[in-house]
Amino acid sequence: MPRQRKLTGGLLAAVGFLLSPLSWWNDAFVNLPLALAFAWLLSAWVGAGARQWVFDIAVVVGYWLTNVLGFVLLHKGLRWLRSPAQRAQTQRELRNDLWVSLAYTALILGLIKLGVLKPFQDYFGHP
Repeated sequence: MPRQRKLTGGLLAAVGFLLSPLSWWNDAFVNLPLALAFAWLLSAWVGAGARQWVFDIAVVVGYWLTNVLGFVLLHKGLRWLRSPAQRAQTQRELRNDLWVSLAYTALILGLIKLGVLKPFQDYFGHP
């Protein structure tokens, strides 16, 4: 059982790390593409008049969902791997992680407002 527990904990922690904003690269290569895909799917189901605001909101919500899911999976995985004495995460670390997420959210909103990120159909000029 300890071997299976370590394997499961390691897998959960690895997936959680990929989704969490704890490294410089994963937001650009994992979270943002997932958030964009989420926003493209949602904005494809609404009319052209509501497409942009649905897209804007869905990108931010999708980004935050990937980060929250990442933190939850990372936390669960590390709890399976660590001894009880090592399990506590400080408030300072959580606060830093929150600031990183807020900074990336501001960057994403800036890219949306500049027109770099937009509903999929709008890249090709479709109504």
